[in-house]
Amino acid sequence: MKFGSKILILVIFSFTGIYSIYGNIDQGSVINDSIDRHPNYKGRLIGVSLTAGTLYAGSMIGLYQLWYADYPQSSFHFINDCGQWLSMDKIGHTVTSYWIGRIGYESLRWSGVERKKAIWYGGTWGLAFLTTVEVFDGFSAEWGASGCDLAANALGTGIFIGQQLLWDDQPFTFKFSFHQTEYANYRPDLLGENFIQQILKDYNGQTYWLSASIGSFLPATCKFPKWLDISFGYSAEGMLGAKSNPAEYNGEPLPDFERYSQYFLSLDVDLTKIKTRNETVRLLLNMIGFIKIPFPALEFNRVDKVRGHWLYY
Repeated sequence: MKFGSKILILVIFSFTGIYSIYGNIDQGSVINDSIDRHPNYKGRLIGVSLTAGTLYAGSMIGLYQLWYADYPQSSFHFINDCGQWLSMDKIGHTVTSYWIGRIGYESLRWSGVERKKAIWYGGTWGLAFLTTVEVFDGFSAEWGASGCDLAANALGTGIFIGQQLLWDDQPFTFKFSFHQTEYANYRPDLLGENFIQQILKDYNGQTYWLSASIGSFLPATCKFPKWLDISFGYSAEGMLGAKSNPAEYNGEPLPDFERYSQYFLSLDVDLTKIKTRNETVRLLLNMIGFIKIPFPALEFNRVDKVRGHWLYY
């Protein structure tokens, strides 16, 4: 299944509520060490669990009806799609798994769950969610499960859990940005007919970033702002098809675009490290923290070699 639909689900989940994979978690076992610190933790955990279970079940039912119900089913099978879209979709899987796990962790911590349990329970939400989607793909004759997708999902989960266990922080954070391109005009069926569809479908306009917090590795006495990051981006250009570009569309010849990868160096703002005492604001900053803030950027590719952007997004 094209990855754009999964990004859509991530956005819907991010702004719909607080999630956790463990809707039937044992409240007594996880909040004994924290319930005395806040009288509302038990209510919060119950609310998170009920919301998580409802959202998970509802999204799976809705996803199946929207993308799978009208296509023939088959025995479970795998496909090899590792080289498609110059690996943009695989990076997207990693980023999505990372952020859903991060939101799951923050939700459980907000609910009073002890740190390590929140890391393992909430941090695996992205892996569980996207693995369910791969199972749907595997039983669909139209698509098929992807080993590369599963590996990318596990990588995103591992990066979140590993950092949280090692540093109790996320000094390396994945981000996403988008700009419209000319390519969607040539393949609107595949790359999107309007701005919203193009955000989800046009890999040429998507950029995935790894933002590193410089201040996180400096001495505590240093005044360098921890919210200011250096950011490394990856994107791709010239793609009118998954593996190669077609020669024509609806009987009309298409331009011969060169397909190539792009690498970026820029600055970024980590919204999750902006200090606030308001828990609602803090949760919101975490939920929208996957958006890369526009900054000047240097681009490196094999066509232009080095190219500067006054403002890239």
